[in-house]
Amino acid sequence: MPQRQRLSAADWTSAALEALADGGLAAVAVEPIAARLGTTKGSFYWHFPGRDALVTAALELWERVDTEEVIAEIDAQPPGLPRLRALIVGAVEGRTGDAARAELALLATARHPLVAPVLARVTRRRLDYLAEQFAELGFPPEEAARRAQLAYTSYLGIAQLAHATPDEADLSPAYLDTMLRTLTASP
Repeated sequence: MPQRQRLSAADWTSAALEALADGGLAAVAVEPIAARLGTTKGSFYWHFPGRDALVTAALELWERVDTEEVIAEIDAQPPGLPRLRALIVGAVEGRTGDAARAELALLATARHPLVAPVLARVTRRRLDYLAEQFAELGFPPEEAARRAQLAYTSYLGIAQLAHATPDEADLSPAYLDTMLRTLTASP
C-alpha cells in the first residue's frame, strides 16, 4: 500500500481557498475538502482546531495573494501613470484564478463575522493604495480619495460583469485605456 504524502496546513488552506472560489463560504467544509485532498478529517485536525480556523487561514491567504502581493508587484513599477496603469490593467485582466473567484464569493457573504473584518481591511488597504497613486498624479487628497473609490467600484463592477455575463464584459485594451483616461482626467 503506497504511503500518503503528509499534508501541511498550507495544503489545507489552499484547498479551502479553492473550495471558497468554487462554491462560496459554505463550500469550506472539512469532509469534502479532505476528499478532494485524498485524506481523512484527522489530517485536518492535526493542523486546525476547527472549521473557523481554516476559514480564517483561507481568508488570510486570499488577502496576501490578492492584495499584498499585488501591491508589492505594482510598487516595482515606475511611479505615477505607469504604476496606475499597471495596477488597473493587472486588476482587470487578473480576474481569473482562485483568489479572484474567491473575492466574488466573499462579497456575497460580506456580513459573515469571519469575512466582514477581512473584507473591510482589504477594501481600506486597496482604497488607500489607490488614493496614494492618484495623489502621486497631483490630485489633492479629497479628490484622490474620490477617484480611488471610483476606480475601485469600477474594478468591482467589471469583475461582477465578467463573472455573471462574460460575453458582456469588455476587457479590451480600448476599455482599459478609456477607464484610465476617465479616472485621470482633469477635474
